[in-house]
Amino acid sequence: MITHLLTRIDLMMNSFSKGQKRIALYIEEHYDKAAFMTASKLGETVGVSESTVVRFATELGYDGYPKLQKAMQEMIRNKLTSVQRIEVTANRIGDGNVLDSVLNQDIDKIRRTIEETSHEDFNRAVEEICSAKRIYIFGVRSTAAIANFLAYYFELIFDNVRVINTTSATTTYEHIFRITENDVIIGISFPRYSQMAIEAMNFARARGAHAVAITDSMASPLVQSADSILIARSDMASVVDSLVAPLSLINALIVATVLRKKDEVSDTFMELEKLWNREGVYANHDNEPEKADGRS
Repeated sequence: MITHLLTRIDLMMNSFSKGQKRIALYIEEHYDKAAFMTASKLGETVGVSESTVVRFATELGYDGYPKLQKAMQEMIRNKLTSVQRIEVTANRIGDGNVLDSVLNQDIDKIRRTIEETSHEDFNRAVEEICSAKRIYIFGVRSTAAIANFLAYYFELIFDNVRVINTTSATTTYEHIFRITENDVIIGISFPRYSQMAIEAMNFARARGAHAVAITDSMASPLVQSADSILIARSDMASVVDSLVAPLSLINALIVATVLRKKDEVSDTFMELEKLWNREGVYANHDNEPEKADGRS
């Protein structure tokens, strides 16, 4: 996509108006910033009107400015450094309310996830997971947290779960070298994408395993090696990786799996409740010790 957009600009540069050339040059040099600007903000930055920016997008062949913006975002996918993320976040929020801004952005990501995730792929993933001989879950770096969250609940439901959260190629292959067509691998990765996640998915797919990708878009490198693709919107330009939507999708995956195996899971949790009660795992408010003044 990088070559595609920049090539369009280069080929059409001589036909642009003076204002459009300023936009084009700014995008060529600062597309990592332009990708997250509104049409109004981009126009203000280069000294042209918002309507000029919109016409520029149309001139390039895009169906409106949002399509051009999406093309620029695809250009920088997996390329923003941590320092660039801080700068983009500062430009986004400015002097605004950080709490409201971040929460509203996360709400938008969940809304987009609802719209973009394939129900067919989701249901197929649930079926494959429930019938798998072994379930492998791969998530490293920031995604290790949600991979472990998924593994925690799956380990209560199944007795065949293996979680992999190392970037070591040797250790990863030691974990998955026995994977077969009877197994499932769930690869979780968001920008900046894990190279090891891509390689693990490729290896598993080559062995015939059903590969489930939990990632942020159809442009993700995990998609090409996946049988079931679960899209959950993240935010590659935030100071921290926003994993609210991916975690919500994983919650749905857990709930769907529990409902699919309802009777079996109910029996399991009845036994677990007995164990937890016997071992005092959870605080029992009915049996709190009396305080010094005699109040409970």
